[in-house]
Amino acid sequence: MPRYVDLSHAIAHGNVYYKGLPAPVICDFLSREASRAFYDEGTEFHIGKVELVGNTGTYIDCPFHRYAEGRDTAAMPLERFVEVPAVVVRATAAHGRSGRAITAAWFASHEVRGKAVLVHTGWDAHWQTDQYFEGHPYLTADAAEWLRDAGAVLVGIDSMNIDCTDGGARPVHSILLREEILIAEHLTGLAPLPDGPFSFSAVPPKLVGIGTFPVRAYATLP
Repeated sequence: MPRYVDLSHAIAHGNVYYKGLPAPVICDFLSREASRAFYDEGTEFHIGKVELVGNTGTYIDCPFHRYAEGRDTAAMPLERFVEVPAVVVRATAAHGRSGRAITAAWFASHEVRGKAVLVHTGWDAHWQTDQYFEGHPYLTADAAEWLRDAGAVLVGIDSMNIDCTDGGARPVHSILLREEILIAEHLTGLAPLPDGPFSFSAVPPKLVGIGTFPVRAYATLP
């Protein structure tokens, strides 16, 4: 039987998940108490209401996030999100990373063609702290070009952003999403994943006109 490893952060009312973007609002549309007026005695339901921006919690980027002509979450084929063969690239301080930039050299020893490449930086340890938003590790443009040319189909990271956010350029998003290489950000729990074969899934709702949305990301281990 397969084993599943949750790679997502929980989303809670009022928590800020990306500096400068609003916190999600999670509330009652119809409370259990109010619902009793509509049903037989002893029967009640809760209908919740959620208001959030697409970049909340753990989310996936589709081409429409960057390019107006790119495919949105509804247009991307389901198989792009489900049971994608995956590999972990260990780019933590314990594995020799000094500084923030993760270059192409970190990926050179990995076979990534047709795979989801999950970059383990360890930055998720700072989740829900001010430090999470400042000085996060990121991929360089040459890393994105290498992953594109090597045939990766998805790139994920357990950091605040796959790009450097010090300025306005986003070369990694631009390079990957132009080629329909999906991006998963704010992953967590990559440390215990095996170096051996496993698959990655991260399925967003089928939304027209939306290129980024929260997912329940997980790994399937044999």
